[in-house]
Amino acid sequence: MTIKVAIAQMNSTVGDLAGNAAKIVNYVRQAAEQGADIVVTPELSLVGYPPEDLLLRTGFYLQTQQVLSDLTAQLAAFKDIYVLVGHPEARDGRHFNAVSVLLNGSIIECYFKRNLPNDMVFDEVRYFSAGSEACVFDVKGVRFGINICEDTWFKDAPMAARSAGAQVLLVPNGSPFHMDKQQQRLDVMRANVSTTGMSLVYANLLGGQDELIFDGNSFVLNSQGELVAQLAHCETALQVIKFDGGQPVSQPLPELGTTESQVYHALVLGVRDYVTKNGFPGVLLGLSGGVDSALTLAIAVDALGAEKVRAIMMPSPYTADISLLDSRDMVERLAVRYDEISIGACFDAFRTTLSAEFAGLKEDTTEENIQARIRGTILMALSNKYGSIVLTTGNKSEMAVGYCTLYGDMAGGFAVIKDIPKTLVYRLCAYRNSIAEIIPERILTRPPSAELRPDQTDQDSLPPYEILDGIMQLYMEQNKSRADIIAAGYREEDVERITRLIKINEYKRRQAPIGVRITHRAFGRDWRYPITSKFRD
Repeated sequence: MTIKVAIAQMNSTVGDLAGNAAKIVNYVRQAAEQGADIVVTPELSLVGYPPEDLLLRTGFYLQTQQVLSDLTAQLAAFKDIYVLVGHPEARDGRHFNAVSVLLNGSIIECYFKRNLPNDMVFDEVRYFSAGSEACVFDVKGVRFGINICEDTWFKDAPMAARSAGAQVLLVPNGSPFHMDKQQQRLDVMRANVSTTGMSLVYANLLGGQDELIFDGNSFVLNSQGELVAQLAHCETALQVIKFDGGQPVSQPLPELGTTESQVYHALVLGVRDYVTKNGFPGVLLGLSGGVDSALTLAIAVDALGAEKVRAIMMPSPYTADISLLDSRDMVERLAVRYDEISIGACFDAFRTTLSAEFAGLKEDTTEENIQARIRGTILMALSNKYGSIVLTTGNKSEMAVGYCTLYGDMAGGFAVIKDIPKTLVYRLCAYRNSIAEIIPERILTRPPSAELRPDQTDQDSLPPYEILDGIMQLYMEQNKSRADIIAAGYREEDVERITRLIKINEYKRRQAPIGVRITHRAFGRDWRYPITSKFRD
């Protein structure tokens, strides 16, 4: 018996219950036209994921129940199609992360998530109670079970579904992206689901939600754990998979792409969804002639189109001529609006105003930071006047060690590359230029510099980025001790310096705008270190 299962890789918006319901109806309509028997939508598809403290509001559950009831009635028009819809459920004073099975105007099954993640970016224990019952239903003589996301990262929930008779496991997901996540998902699903003898349909969410990216990459495994279908990376999609009994029929697999390709498209998706879902008319950014702002500009244009992007070059007395030339070159290649606003007069005014206070004192980082803060003020003034959001351009390496200025280059609404180490910045630029050469070569080859004093380079005050990034990743992302990092081959003085800088600059990062999470541990939701702390490991 042939059964067709459709995966709706949809982009839900948190709190847009009516809009999300309309998307579900549209996906079911498309799936019905292709003869689907079952449509699987992602985790919490009706309300968006993660809703966070919206889940503490009674009104959120009441509205969700009403929209779910209306959706159930609306989907009755699609006769004999089983539709899996994710939603929060309030029942008997408890709250659950649920999936309901809708059929012919009724809810015939409701499954409650058993394993609630409470680490990294997740805090579901704050909101939900754990379910305990398996859920299995019959379609044309084949038994389909349901798990939700984290359930399949352990063995108990899949085994419970199998024990209840499931031959195919349907898994709605809200699994966020980080580098190498897709291979990790496949490995875990094979270990926990394929070993039970069940086929697997993994339907993952798509879209940007604040700092999280949901990359799609939904897939199907047969009961031997072989990959037989996979949906697109960072794109909405609907795909119908034929099952011959409990076994899926193989389909052509798309190229997943290189790490650089996956990361770049995740950044584009993150910017597009943050700007559009929050209703900003466009974006502004400060263009410096350096590699970080060049990459940010490229991502912004790819995400929004050149007409919604404006670049501002704000030269100071220390700005090199080649920075101006390279900036003009790049904006011409991208056809974005570009303006040059000199900060020389403002800088002179600040120095004059403070001259009595600073009499007899040497110029130092104070004057450097004044320049950065003038630029931040100009960008925020333009943002206030025109409504566009400011994209900041600092990378993860700089954020780690505090090589950034509060209320200066950190001023803005969304930090596009805040989770991108400097060494990866260059790799992403090379990837984008492999498609079309939009970043001038000199930007990629000249030594990086903040250009806040004469002949300045980043390496005047920082070790080479290969060393900085290596130490940062071991210490911050992998929780290695100083001794472990030294044993890995890094000089003790570099390790001591970088780890100290990471610690003392926590106060800056707490005041930074959010940005796209790309690594498995970013400075954001899954980095919660105290600012005031005397601990040393």
